[in-house]
Amino acid sequence: MITKPLSVRALPEYNIHLKYDDGTEGTISLAHLSGNGVFRQWGKTKFFNIVHIDELSKSIAWDDTIQLCPNTLYLQLKGISFEQWKKENEVYGSN
Repeated sequence: MITKPLSVRALPEYNIHLKYDDGTEGTISLAHLSGNGVFRQWGKTKFFNIVHIDELSKSIAWDDTIQLCPNTLYLQLKGISFEQWKKENEVYGSN
């Protein structure tokens, strides 16, 4: 895992605010998912508001069918690709 999410809260218009253990935090819009497939459930305001961090997987979750990858959301907040993150965070071992 890139970094662990510490908190998540629902905001209006299908936005969530995330905070990670490295201090990264911000708001992500999920409006583009709303109304599609399993995400139709978000149409019920109370359902969207139950967003939480799954204790086992650390995913951003609403229930067992709607879970988003915390790493993907982290990279989105940072505005970088996984390849960019990997290059910036390479650890060089000794020979």
